[in-house]
Amino acid sequence: MPGNHVDIAIRTPHAALLQTVGSLAAERGIEAYAVGGLVRDMLRPIAWPPHAERDLDFLTVGQGSGIRLARIVARALGGRTVHVYEKFGTAAVRVPSEGGTAVLEFVAARRESYRRNSRKPLVETGTLEDDLLRRDFTVNAIAMHLAPGRLGELIDPHGGQRDIEHRVLRTPRPPGQTFADDPLRMVRAARFVAQLGFNLDAAVLAAMQEEAHRIRIVSQERITEELETMMGADAPYAGWHCLDQTALLPRVFPELAALKGVDTVRGRAHKDNFYHTLQVLGNVVDATHALGEERDYWLRWAALLHDIAKPRVKRFVRGTGWTFHGHEDVGSRMVPKLFRRFRLPLDFRMEFVRKLVALHHRPVALVDDTVSDSAVRRLLFDAGEDLDYLMMLVRADITSRNPHRVRRYLRAFDEVEDKFAEVEAKDHLRNFQPPVDGNEIMEVIGISQGIAVGIIKDTIREAILEGEIPNEHDAAFALMMQIKDEALRRGELFDEFARGLPRSERRAMGAIKDELFRGDVPADPAQARMHLAALKDRVLSEEAEDGPACLAT
Repeated sequence: MPGNHVDIAIRTPHAALLQTVGSLAAERGIEAYAVGGLVRDMLRPIAWPPHAERDLDFLTVGQGSGIRLARIVARALGGRTVHVYEKFGTAAVRVPSEGGTAVLEFVAARRESYRRNSRKPLVETGTLEDDLLRRDFTVNAIAMHLAPGRLGELIDPHGGQRDIEHRVLRTPRPPGQTFADDPLRMVRAARFVAQLGFNLDAAVLAAMQEEAHRIRIVSQERITEELETMMGADAPYAGWHCLDQTALLPRVFPELAALKGVDTVRGRAHKDNFYHTLQVLGNVVDATHALGEERDYWLRWAALLHDIAKPRVKRFVRGTGWTFHGHEDVGSRMVPKLFRRFRLPLDFRMEFVRKLVALHHRPVALVDDTVSDSAVRRLLFDAGEDLDYLMMLVRADITSRNPHRVRRYLRAFDEVEDKFAEVEAKDHLRNFQPPVDGNEIMEVIGISQGIAVGIIKDTIREAILEGEIPNEHDAAFALMMQIKDEALRRGELFDEFARGLPRSERRAMGAIKDELFRGDVPADPAQARMHLAALKDRVLSEEAEDGPACLAT
């Protein structure tokens, strides 16, 4: 049976800090408790869980007492007080601790009431019992005395210890009221399922299904904060499954929800791509459990998004069955939009996910023994330093229930990686740097930056990838001297068109640039101009037929 006391010396690495806060509070006559995840994690079966709460929550009794104690602790421990909210009686303190900084959050006990269209509560001073009752789940509604002589004594009016023991999420108040008041708690429930390995109480599950529509009043930033924590947990796939079970998924991530379901035509069915995605995410979690590198975490997002475009490209082809041709390309183009909507970083982390989504089918094509070294070179070049992560995703994508089939695929990918090693040993393309760079091109040929430089660099790179020249400076320099006049000619054609094109037609310049880089452009100047003018007219005509994007239906 749950007890009413916890030995903090054994159950938490923060024992000394808790003793200090308790002593400082007692000296000033402040009634203080530890609450929330700090207490919950001390009561879980392992002494200090790997995903224990990083922020330490403290509850005081009496108006203004939380902010007052926060300032006292900051002065005593050499920290600083940040995020003081007088209206809510809360303050956070950053103090030095082993391995970095600890964040201590102080709040005075309060009662809360909510308006229907807002998750911002109306707050008034309350008792300890009031404050524990307002909390999200019973496992977080346990208080622990900090006063000397009572340190470690538990106050658990809602059976939180029992629910920790049974690994179940219940709410102190009726769950419908809990989630209607603050709908973010429903997403937090999914996060706890992923992070703590708990299950939803039947009444909690039913209430989340009933109140799922209320999530619309929560900001995307707060939802994403929970989802990011969930993705770093031991079982993020369980969290997404929970969101699906509770009708939140279509509201939180409709593109992921669209993966769910199986269509059957002429007796041919495809797999359920939602559950396949969760399996792939689980496989990646197994491969990145320690999350030692930042890219380990973002590999999980790549797993979640690798098939995200399948509903958009799904087709049934008679004689073939279901196809999802191009889903990796369409999916990679969806990644920036999804990251923008979710308020996720749009820097190298987004590019890493986009790249893996775009490339995750390429290694499959290399299984064939007849594949050329050129195809291997191109994947080495395109994947670059992320090749190992790409292969982790590709291996995770094997979710067959047939163990013989799984072993066959894994052996095939072993052979693909042998091909990578063989070609890389010869051509050194994994972290490709052009053997002749732009500065050397401009200096030798006597030109300034422009598309002529780009054409030369592109031609050299393509020649290396096709195996026409080795990845060496002398061979690249010789090719540069061979093609420089043609590159200059094409550069001059581009500049001529750029100067002469009216503003209303400049949107065709991208197609003209692509043609000058790799197209077959006539050598005769007049014919070359006619060729590019015809291309421009065709591009503008096709755009006119499609109509403005904002009018598309």
